[in-house]
Amino acid sequence: MMFPERFSNLPAYAFPRLRALLDSHVPGGPVVNMTIGEPKHPFPSWVGDVLAANVDGFAKYPPNDGTPELLQNISDWIARRYDVSVGVDRIMVLNGSREGLYNAAMALLPEQKAGKRPVVLIPNPFYQVYMIGAISVGAEPKFVSATAENGFMPDYASLPADLLDRVTGAYICSPANPQGAVASRAYWKTLLALAEKHDFTVFSDECYSEIYRNEPPVGILEVAQEIGADPERVVIFQSLSKRSNLPGLRSGFIAAGPESAKRIRQLRAYSGAPLPLPLQKVAERVWADEEHVVENRALYQEKFAVADRIFDGVPGYQGPEGGFFLWLPVEDGEAAALDLWTQTGIRVLPGAYLAREVDGENPGKPYIRVALVTPKDEMAKALTTLRDHLYK
Repeated sequence: MMFPERFSNLPAYAFPRLRALLDSHVPGGPVVNMTIGEPKHPFPSWVGDVLAANVDGFAKYPPNDGTPELLQNISDWIARRYDVSVGVDRIMVLNGSREGLYNAAMALLPEQKAGKRPVVLIPNPFYQVYMIGAISVGAEPKFVSATAENGFMPDYASLPADLLDRVTGAYICSPANPQGAVASRAYWKTLLALAEKHDFTVFSDECYSEIYRNEPPVGILEVAQEIGADPERVVIFQSLSKRSNLPGLRSGFIAAGPESAKRIRQLRAYSGAPLPLPLQKVAERVWADEEHVVENRALYQEKFAVADRIFDGVPGYQGPEGGFFLWLPVEDGEAAALDLWTQTGIRVLPGAYLAREVDGENPGKPYIRVALVTPKDEMAKALTTLRDHLYK
């Protein structure tokens, strides 16, 4: 039997790799799982009531693009958050943002550019669906290191012009997963100018945008409006998973230029799995409410302060500007993760599992990713144990 070659050289996904590394070993203490970015803060108390009131919606096929009320509430949220007007015709509801991050590549990226194989720019480390989106459309993934030297944001502008001329799409994540870096207004302007000059689309993953220290991260939509960029240059992806502690709701959205949105909706009509109607009704209410988001953000801000205190003086430590991961420097992430597990029972993710080796170097190798999702007191105890074990 024949199978496609396009995915044949993929490494195992990060978490199967982690299980292979750790699970044959006995943990060295009470297990504390700090690997996966699954929020543990409470979601709004009224979610169950809204779901129960709309449970009969499971007997109906849901609208593919989203209910009119949900689309309008998302449009209103964009206006409140970014002071940008995006009509409902430019928005589509997602069954989790990963679906959109993949399907946008399928719907929008051309098969060739100037007669050559196209290139898709990807930050390194990265959310793994970016790479699969690029491979699925026959593009060459170009992994661009995001390191401490460049503020953990990939310097796409430094790439050679002949390569940039082949670029059809560029993924970017702000706040970044895993490093927690935030794209500045200047960074967005540079990237948008680059996209215009070399004719490509920016896929902006902003799913961590509502978890931050002080000031809301600048979004690409507001900068695009400021400089008068072509709306078709930008596609953004958002989710309720982190903002509202509802990863299981699988409610996200995509916002794009009118033509891009039309093409994505068309593909979704053939291949997508729409969000069940009762879940769309919950999402309508959640996108319209900010009180629970403010409370959630305050909890993470307390955790940032705890982490900063615990790791004060640790060489190379940088607290995140946004998101809820620590990107901790170590000599070797795999060795550190295995040592922590066997000696303390703390479970973390080697940074190398989130990156690809380029020219013999993996920019994630000297890091571990630590999720700040457990209750604050438990988190503080685990971080203190981690610090004392790895850095003293």
